[in-house]
Order: sequence, then structure tokens, then C-alpha cells
Amino acid sequence: MAELKYKRILLKLSGEALSGSNGGFGINVDEVESVAARIKEVRDLGVEVAVVIGAGNLWRGKQGLERGMDRATADYMGMLATVMNAMSLMDALERQGVFTRVMSAIEMRAIAEPYIRRRAIRHMEKGRVVIFGAGTGNPYFSTDTAAALRATEIDADVVIKATKVDGVYDSDPKKNPTAVKFDRLSYIQVLNMRLQVMDSTAITLCMENDLPILVLNLWDSNALFGALRGEAVGTLVSGNDT
Repeated sequence: MAELKYKRILLKLSGEALSGSNGGFGINVDEVESVAARIKEVRDLGVEVAVVIGAGNLWRGKQGLERGMDRATADYMGMLATVMNAMSLMDALERQGVFTRVMSAIEMRAIAEPYIRRRAIRHMEKGRVVIFGAGTGNPYFSTDTAAALRATEIDADVVIKATKVDGVYDSDPKKNPTAVKFDRLSYIQVLNMRLQVMDSTAITLCMENDLPILVLNLWDSNALFGALRGEAVGTLVSGNDT
């Protein structure tokens, strides 16, 4: 097999990725097992894998805020929901023979290890998939920002933003059949064009640390493998657009 372009990746999943087609809420066991199988395939190639999962399938803080809920309370609830998603993915991976560790930014020793950077790196070096739960451990920060932060801390080669479309477009391709797909973008272009790649804090953090972001369709069986081999897959966000 050709040499891999990326040896250590951080995979950013939305919470909805685990919910399947049942309206975007809840945890669909079949969908979790499908995601776990895709991660196992990558791990089996010798790639070191870390994962950050959102919480949108279990809790959407915006709804609470619209009713006057305290922002910090809503964010902490979201962090707890990410740990539930992390545990479901851990279980699916372990049942497929993949050693996995859940590390939480909020201490809950009965179900997850506390996040320690050097320990996380050591787990990955031993071939374990590390799932980071509870975001950054602080309110007012999204799981996008958590993904950028953890990827920077563990010296990941790339953040792979898993979506159900094949890259970044100038408008919603499901609503606009003439939407234009970008093959490459700079961080500044993403910020200036207000493209929905990741939130601005996450983009800025990646820009300051020269950490590329690759947006691809995880459910395309060839996309992730192609990206790991260095093929032009999805949309690459990096320091320049050439």
C-alpha cells in the first residue's frame, strides 16, 4: 500500500452522525456501529486516531437559550451529552476488537479517564483510539473548538471534519443545484466568506497553529482512504488556497 500522507488524525463527528435517519435525535446503534467500523478500517491501516463528537443528537442548547436558560448551564449539559456519545462509540469500537479510551475534560472517573495530554498521546502510540469527551471543559466553547484544541495538543497532522457531503460549497448543494464546490480554501477565505466549515474560534486556532482541516464525506467508502493516501478528496482548508 502507498505511504500514508497522515499518520495521526483527529476525526470531528457531529452528534447527528450517530443518530441515523430518525429525525436527528437519539443514538442509533446501527449507525454507531457503522461509524465504528469506518474508524476501525482506518486504525487497521496503522493510522493513530482521536475523535471528538458533538452533542446535537441529544441536546441542542440553542433551544434552551431561546427559553431563557443560562448559557453556561446549557453548555455544560451539552458537554455531558458528548460523553454519552463517546461512550456509545467506545462500546461499538470495543465490540469490534478496537482498544479504546474515553478521556473527559470534566472529571468523572467512574466512566472516563481525565484528559491528560501526554497520556492521550501514549494511548494513540499504543494503537488505541482516543475519544475526547466534554468538549474543552469550559462553557462558551463549541466541540469544533475542542477538536481544534485537542488536535493541536496531540500534534495531529490534520483535523478531518466528517460530513454527509463531499466538501465545502458556496451554498447548500441540497437546496441549490448550481452550488460550487471548493477543492482548496485558505483559513482567511473561510472566515471572510463565512463558510460553515467550523466556527470562527476553531478556524482561527487552526490557522495560528498551521493545522489543516479536511472536510469530506465519511460515508463515502473511498473518501477517507483516498485522503489518507494524499488524493484530492473533499475540501482542504490550509494556509493558502493554491
